Amino acid sequence: MAAAAAAAAPAPAESNVEFIRARSDKREYRRVVLPNALECLLISDSETDKAAACMEVGVGSFSDPEGLEGLAHFLEHMLFYASEKYPGEQDYTKYITEHGGSCNAYTSSETTNFYFDVNVANFEEALDRFAQFFIKPLMSQDAVLREIKAVDSEHKKNLLSDGWRMYQLQKHLASKDHPYHKFSTGSWETLETKPKERGLDIRQELLKFYENYSANLMHLVVYGKESLDCIQSFVERLFSDIKNTDQRSFKCPSQPLSEQHMQLVIKAIPISEGDYLKISWPVTPNIHFYKEGPSRYLSHLIGHEGEGSIFHIIKELGWAMNLSAGEGSDSAQYSFFSISMRLTDAGHEHMEDIIGLVFKYILLLKENGIHEWIFDELVAINETEFHYQDKVHPISYVTDTVSTMRLFPPEEWLVGASLPSKYAPNRINMILDELSAERVRILWESKKFKGSTDSVEPWYSTAYSVENVTPSMIQQWIQKAPTEKLCIPKPNIFIPKDLSLKEAHEKVKFPAILRKTPLSRLWYKPDMLFSTPKVHIIIDFHCPLTSHSPEAVISTSLFVDLLADYLNAYAYDAQIAGLFYSIYRTSAGFQVSVGGYNDKMRILLDAIMKHISNFEVKPNRFCALKETAVKDYQNFKFSQPYSQASYYLSLILEDQKWPLAEKLEALSKLEPDSLAKFMPHLLSKTFLECYFHGNIEPNEATSIVQEIEDTIFNTPNSVFKSMSPSQYLIKRVIMLENELKCYHQIEGLNQKNENSSVVQYIQVHLDDALSNIKLQLFALIASQPAFNQLRTVEQLGYIAGLSLRSDCGVWALEVVIQSTVKDPSHLDARIDEFFKMFESKIHELSDKDFKRNVKSLVDSKLEKFKNLWEESHFYWGEIEAGTLKFDRVESEVALLRELKKEEFIEFFDQHIRVGAPQRKTVSVQVFGGEHLAEFKKAIAEADIPKTYRITDIFGFKRSRPLYRSLKGGPGRITMD
Repeated sequence: MAAAAAAAAPAPAESNVEFIRARSDKREYRRVVLPNALECLLISDSETDKAAACMEVGVGSFSDPEGLEGLAHFLEHMLFYASEKYPGEQDYTKYITEHGGSCNAYTSSETTNFYFDVNVANFEEALDRFAQFFIKPLMSQDAVLREIKAVDSEHKKNLLSDGWRMYQLQKHLASKDHPYHKFSTGSWETLETKPKERGLDIRQELLKFYENYSANLMHLVVYGKESLDCIQSFVERLFSDIKNTDQRSFKCPSQPLSEQHMQLVIKAIPISEGDYLKISWPVTPNIHFYKEGPSRYLSHLIGHEGEGSIFHIIKELGWAMNLSAGEGSDSAQYSFFSISMRLTDAGHEHMEDIIGLVFKYILLLKENGIHEWIFDELVAINETEFHYQDKVHPISYVTDTVSTMRLFPPEEWLVGASLPSKYAPNRINMILDELSAERVRILWESKKFKGSTDSVEPWYSTAYSVENVTPSMIQQWIQKAPTEKLCIPKPNIFIPKDLSLKEAHEKVKFPAILRKTPLSRLWYKPDMLFSTPKVHIIIDFHCPLTSHSPEAVISTSLFVDLLADYLNAYAYDAQIAGLFYSIYRTSAGFQVSVGGYNDKMRILLDAIMKHISNFEVKPNRFCALKETAVKDYQNFKFSQPYSQASYYLSLILEDQKWPLAEKLEALSKLEPDSLAKFMPHLLSKTFLECYFHGNIEPNEATSIVQEIEDTIFNTPNSVFKSMSPSQYLIKRVIMLENELKCYHQIEGLNQKNENSSVVQYIQVHLDDALSNIKLQLFALIASQPAFNQLRTVEQLGYIAGLSLRSDCGVWALEVVIQSTVKDPSHLDARIDEFFKMFESKIHELSDKDFKRNVKSLVDSKLEKFKNLWEESHFYWGEIEAGTLKFDRVESEVALLRELKKEEFIEFFDQHIRVGAPQRKTVSVQVFGGEHLAEFKKAIAEADIPKTYRITDIFGFKRSRPLYRSLKGGPGRITMD
C-alpha cells in the first residue's frame, strides 16, 4: 500500500546544477527538491568512512512567542528524546553513539540546525531516526519537565560568562520591538514559572511552536559513501513524509539599532580581569554584495597587524594586546562591522586616543582611495585557499555547507561568499561611509567602572552605564590621537607562487629518522596521501631546566610570549597567505610549529629561528605581556568549576606540575633584567626533536635542520648549548593504589558561582594495545548510557559525561558532572551508583551486542586521515609520547577482532566495577556557592574504609610511586 502510494506521488525535482567547486574536490553533488518542497544537497564520496547529515530549519529564537523566551532552543532540545517510530527515550543518540558517531544541534536567531555523523555501514538507519525529528516526535510531559531543567542548567552555566553577558547587553541596548533585543537561551523562569503564572501549558505551546517546522523552510545536506542515486532514494523514502504547511519564512526587520542606540559609549563591568574595547557600526550586510566583498577588503586593512597598522601602533605604545576586525551577523537583514581589542591598563587610560586613531585610519582609507592591487591580492589568496582546501570531517562539511543553501543560488552552495571576484570601489566606499562618527557605538569593559554604573541588564545582571559620544567629541579625539605614521600594508611576500608537488621517490608508510646528531634528531615523512603543496614542520626544543621550578616555568612562558609578540608584525602576512605558525611552552621546553604552503615556508622558519637565537628582553613589551599574564592567572578563579576540578586532578597526577598560586607569585616578582639573566641558564641544555611531513624532499628537510642547528647553537653569543642524554627530562604520572578511593574536596574559587563539580578519575593502565582496546570498548558502550542516566534521567546538570583520558600514556576513565542542584559528594555517589547499575548490563551483554560494538570500534579506528594535519598530528603524537607505535591502528584492530567477550567482562570486573580488586580512583570535588554547608559537613566526616582524603596534594604525591616513562632519551630511541 505504502509503495503504491509513494509511486503515485509527484516525482522529486532534480536539477543538473553546475556547482562551482575546488579543483581538488573529487566528490559528486546533486540538488534535489522533494515533492514536499524540502530542498536537498546530496554528496557522494566514495572514499569516506563516515557519513553525515545536517538539517537547517528556518525557525530560530527570533520566532519565540512574546513571553516564552527560549522556546525555539527548548524545542531543539526536545526533538532528541523520542519519536513515534522510535519511542525509546534517547534512541537516536544511543544508536548514533554506538555506531561510532556523534550528534548535536544549535539554535541561532533565524535558524535551528541539527546534525550527526555515523559509520558508513549504519547510515541509512541513522538517517531514518534523524528524519523522525521532523515527522512525528514524541514530547512526553515527563520529558518536557526534565528538559526545562537541562535548559536552565545550560543558562546557569552561562550566567558568569562574560561572552554571554556582553552579547546580551548589546542586544538589550537595541530597539525593543526588534527580535534582536530578546533573550534567547531560555531558563526555568521563562519556560516554567512565568508560563504557569499566565495559565499556559508549556507542552501545548511547544507543540504549537513545532507547527512552524514546515518542509518548505528546511534545507538538508546528506553526505554518504553510496552513489548519488542510492543517497537520493534514501532521502526520498525517509524525508518525504515531513509536512509542508507552506509556512512563510521569518523576515526580520532591518537594523535593530535606531538613532538613540548609536553615538554611545557603554561602560560595562565584566566578571573576569581585563579591559576590552569593541567599536561597532551597523552596516549593510555583506551578503548583499558577496561578489564584491567590500567588508572583506576593509577588515583586511583595519584588522591588519603589520607595520603602519592600527594594531601595530597601539601595541608599540603598550596600549593593546590584540585586535580583530570584521563584519558579522546572524541575519541577512542587518549586520555590524566591529573592531575588538584587549586593552592594557595604559590602554584603558588612552581609550579616547585609541578611538581617535581608529577614525584617523578610516579617514586615511577614504583619502587614499581604494586600491585594486590590494583587492587582487585578496582574490589570489582566496582562490588558492579555496582550490587547495583541506578535506574536513563530513560532519563539519555538512554543517558549513547547509548554511549557504538559503542564502546563495545552488551553483554557489559550495563556495558561498568565499570568492569575491568583482572589483567595485563604490561598494567599498559605501561601507566605509557607514563607519562614521554618527553611527558608532562603543562597548568598553572594565572592572575599573565598579561604583560608577547606574543600570543593570535584566537577564545576566551586568552592571553598566551609557554616555553619549558626539561626532564633535570624536573629532577632538582624532586631533589628539598619536601622530605615529599610519599606512596601508605593503605587498605580501608570502603569497605562494610555486604550488607544484615534489616527487616521492619511494613509498614511505611511517616516519623515519633521516638525520641524528648530538644536537638534534630529524623525523621525516613525505606526503603519500593528499597530493597537496603543503608541509607541517615541528621543532621541539627539549630544555629540561625550563620546568624545574615555578620561576623557570613562568620565565619560559614569558620568553615564548615575547617571541610571538616580536614576530607578529612580520609574520602576520604569512598567516594571511596560508602559512601558520605557533610557539608555545611544553612540559619540558617549548615548541615551534609551522604549517601551510611549502613555497615560502623556509623564509618564515628562518625568521623564527633568528628571533629565537637573537632573543632579547624589551622592557616595554615585557611589562605589557606580564600584566596580561597576571590577569590571565587571576582569571582562573572565574573559570567553570569543572575546569577547576580538572586542574586539581592534573596537580594530583603529574609529578612536574606547579600550582597556579606559586606561578602567580613567581610572575609578580619577575622583572625584565631577571628574565634576561635567567633565560641563558634555562636554555643552556637543549636538544631539538624535529618532524617534517608533507610536500618536501628529504635533502631539503636535512639542509633546513642543519641550518637551524647552526642558527641556534653556532651563532656567536648563542645561549643554547647541547644536552647529554642523562639530562633528558620526562614528565611522569603517579600510580594510585588498588581498591582505594581517594578524595580531594575543596571550595570553588569564585563563591558567586552557584555551580559545583565532580571529576571522578579511574586509573586503569599504562599504554598497552590489549588493555587500550578493552578500555576503549567500555567507553564506547558506556558513554551514552552515562550521559542519559546522569543528565537526562537524573537531571544532575547540563555538563555530564564519561570519557577516556590519557596522561603521558596512562589511560583512565573520567566522569565529569557540573551541577547547581546537588553537591559534589552526592554527584560522586550517583556516579558510583551508575557503575553499580551498569555492572549487570556488562555481565548480560549479548554476543550480538558485543560483536556490534566491536565492529563499531573497528570501523572508527580504521577511519582514514582526512588531511595532512590529522596524519601529522597522529605520528607526532607517537614521537612526542615516545611510544613510536606508528602501526597502532593496525595492531589494535587485529587484537579487537580476536577479543572474546569473556576477556572484556573480566577486564571490567578487574579494573572498573565498584569494588574491583584493581580499581584505582580519585574523586576531585569542587563545592560552589550553593553548597557551602555541604562542604563543611563533608570535610568534617570521618573517612570510611578503603578511602583516603587528600588534604595535602604534594605530600600525597611524594608518597606514591610513579608509572614508568614510555619515552627514551635522545641517546636511546627504540623502534620496537
